[in-house]
Amino acid sequence: MRYINQVLADRIDQKLAVIQHMRPLPVSAVEKLRQQFALEMTYNSNAIEGNRLSLKETFLVISEGITIKGRSLKDHLEAKDHYDAMNFLFDFVEKDQKHELSEIFIRNIHQIIMKGTDPDWAGRYRNGNVVITGSTHKPCSPFEIAPNVGALISWAKENKQTLHPVELAALVHHKVVYIHPFFDGNGRTCRLIMNLLLMQEGYPLVIILKNDRRKYYRVLEQADKGNHLPLVQFIAQSVERSLNMYIKALAPMTQPTEDFILLAELSKLSTYSTKYLNLLARTGKIEAYKEKRNWLSSKEALERYISSRQRKRR
Repeated sequence: MRYINQVLADRIDQKLAVIQHMRPLPVSAVEKLRQQFALEMTYNSNAIEGNRLSLKETFLVISEGITIKGRSLKDHLEAKDHYDAMNFLFDFVEKDQKHELSEIFIRNIHQIIMKGTDPDWAGRYRNGNVVITGSTHKPCSPFEIAPNVGALISWAKENKQTLHPVELAALVHHKVVYIHPFFDGNGRTCRLIMNLLLMQEGYPLVIILKNDRRKYYRVLEQADKGNHLPLVQFIAQSVERSLNMYIKALAPMTQPTEDFILLAELSKLSTYSTKYLNLLARTGKIEAYKEKRNWLSSKEALERYISSRQRKRR
């Protein structure tokens, strides 16, 4: 069964090929992007879980060691620990891109994420039952965690060759959340595990945006009930956003780039309403990405969509 829209999968593959064709990438530019993505990932991943630091405050805590007035010690420690986990992930992938997902990696990532805020349980599976606020899903008992994690790792190895890398990463992401192996830090851990699988296949770091938190929780809830398509679609669009950012930053100055504009502006250049363009963007039928709460696309992306529709009608 395919869990990813073929049109979206083809676009992702083409954009990854563009980045691969640019290799070797300029070291200084890649390092700058790596730092930018690590900062944004730290801010957004923590904010999804309730951290109150802004993006700028997260930067000041990580880069300058500044204490932000009015923010808790926990907020500060979460920012530092998540950034450390990001660096661990980068180093892990650089040392061995083909290293298999393992229980040791999962527990090590969690240990780094939680070392400042909950050192007693950092890297340790929970020994009690938990209730996930706002979800109807009841995670497995403590005695089932280790066997379920082992089964998850085996499943990932068995399906690595048959699933698209984005499908595999999204489904592993959900399986970790579904098991909920730790008392706290499961979301941050699973998003880094997802990125391990993607980065090993050459993808840039993929960020789930804080502004998409409600949709993110909604598609996870749908996956809990057996419908994985919305989650994979959601992750795939996040992958495409990162690819777009990398291509825009790394493309030669002489290479033309598309002008992405608000859908309301794009509507004026076409016969489509803003509402319909929003639907096309949300379902991945046209190339689009979000800035804060607004979808952006390009005239060229819309023309490609119209052209593909015309071909299908012939």
